[in-house]
Amino acid sequence: MSDNDWRKRDETGGGDDSYGTDFGSDFGTVNFADDTSEEPALSLGGDSGGLPHWTEPPTGEMPSLALDDVDAWDTFQERSPSPDRGVDDDVLVIDEQSSRRRERERLVIGSDPTDERRRPVQDFGGEREQMRDITGGVPRAGQRPPQVRRAGPRGAAAPSGGARDIPTAILTGVLLVGGFLGALMWRPAAVMLIVLAVVGIAAVEFYSKVTEKGYRPATFAGILTCAAAPLAAYWIGDAALPLVFTFGFIAISVGFVGATGVHAGPLPNVAITTMSTVWIGLLGSYAALILRYSVSPTVPEHTGTDTLLMVVVAVVANDIGGLLVGSMAGRTTLREWVSPNKTVEGLVGGAVLTIVAVFFVGSRNGTWDTTSEWLALALAVLVMAPLGDLVESMFKRNLDVKDFGSVIAGHGGVLDRFDALLFAMPATYYLMLVLQPWAS
Repeated sequence: MSDNDWRKRDETGGGDDSYGTDFGSDFGTVNFADDTSEEPALSLGGDSGGLPHWTEPPTGEMPSLALDDVDAWDTFQERSPSPDRGVDDDVLVIDEQSSRRRERERLVIGSDPTDERRRPVQDFGGEREQMRDITGGVPRAGQRPPQVRRAGPRGAAAPSGGARDIPTAILTGVLLVGGFLGALMWRPAAVMLIVLAVVGIAAVEFYSKVTEKGYRPATFAGILTCAAAPLAAYWIGDAALPLVFTFGFIAISVGFVGATGVHAGPLPNVAITTMSTVWIGLLGSYAALILRYSVSPTVPEHTGTDTLLMVVVAVVANDIGGLLVGSMAGRTTLREWVSPNKTVEGLVGGAVLTIVAVFFVGSRNGTWDTTSEWLALALAVLVMAPLGDLVESMFKRNLDVKDFGSVIAGHGGVLDRFDALLFAMPATYYLMLVLQPWAS
């Protein structure tokens, strides 16, 4: 019904003479825009004035609201201080809570035991140390997590642990050389027992040290593989090595299948166990392969023992020359982050003494008896022996240890003493196959 209809109703007597239209108690009286009335127009108060009629053209002015001079956003930024702390402390708490909430919302797939964010930092005696289990495992009840300190800054010296006892080291070295020469003159089987003992003890030292540093290697399977490699090489030859390491890897890996969960760290532990079998077991088995030529009917009887004597003398000479020249004239570090004590001058000094020793022993050797053979053997040793020493130093730096053991007085562990030989033996073996010095 339009306004005109209502007016017609009033004019025809359909309503009273009062202003507006009464709709009863539900809505009350409704006033229309063009009804005459003495009541004032709707006002918002202040100087805003009355509302314009809807038929009037727009003025383009923006309505204004009379509010107090207060920033409404301040109520969302302010936090009432608690009784025990100030506003700054409350803001810090809010920031920490937000950081923890964002950390919880971060998407994580799997687990990474090497993740820096998963390593709680504790302070013992003023020294901040990284406390972690490298394998990702959870420490057992009542067991203190292993303490592992990260390697120092680049160029920092390795943990000293005290200077070498030179007189003791010399005496021990003389005894080792005497025992080795006596085994060479007796029979190849005696030398083979020395090789087996060196490989086995070196494996025990390695697994013991990495276990102290938080790894959980398959120790029994690893030591068994390292010991079986030289035995199989001496008995059957190099054709047996793939079989040994195939079954060794299977035994190492399957052992972790029986673990209670992935927290046992199968990947890093299988990796470090297998790495040591290759480094110690496989490379050490080349000494047995060289020695096997002394029991082969197709070559002269002393071929294996003569070759083994040559390479051992060459490695010892390389070590002594590097130590003497490096300590007296060493200025330029060879690889500072690996070992700051190894210098280029020491490398040159070791190379010179290696060549001299090989030529001296070769002139009294019945197998290697030409200058070209001596020079080739010396070159193989002076390249591979320092590399073997550097690799072992690199592993020790990564584990933050000085030595792998203390079995040999004045020299550290067996692995510390025979690290250069582990790299020199394979090079010598394949050089012997190429040159065949017994045929010259």
